[in-house]
Amino acid sequence: MPATFAITLKNQLSEVVKLEKILEEFGRNQDISQEILSSMNLALEEILTNIISYGYQDTDEHDISLRLAIQGKEFLAEVEDDGTPFNPIEAQDPEITLPIEDRPIGGLGIYLTKKMMDGIDYERREGKNRLRLKKMIPTSH
Repeated sequence: MPATFAITLKNQLSEVVKLEKILEEFGRNQDISQEILSSMNLALEEILTNIISYGYQDTDEHDISLRLAIQGKEFLAEVEDDGTPFNPIEAQDPEITLPIEDRPIGGLGIYLTKKMMDGIDYERREGKNRLRLKKMIPTSH
């Protein structure tokens, strides 16, 4: 795979399974460490699962675009969907100091995504959500 890759996924949870294979191949061809790939995979799984599970008000088939790129020492991923507007950057972080039985359900995956990534950017444009994730690739010693 070149230093960029794009794929269109459907809004079905079975599509999330494809993600790990796509990232593994992309990472192998770009010589990205397993640690970086695992972080990006976990973040993208969370984002895609949320889009598929909560982003659509109908049962129609929708396209979700995923673009991967390496730019210098940055591993970039962009996810674009036509679902309900949702900016995960503005999502309130869960109260992680509470005992687990006292915590409301939800929000932990987005919280972890924000913590694992080195940059997250969101915009709503032309009826689509566009979420960009950035993970820095450490310089080899």
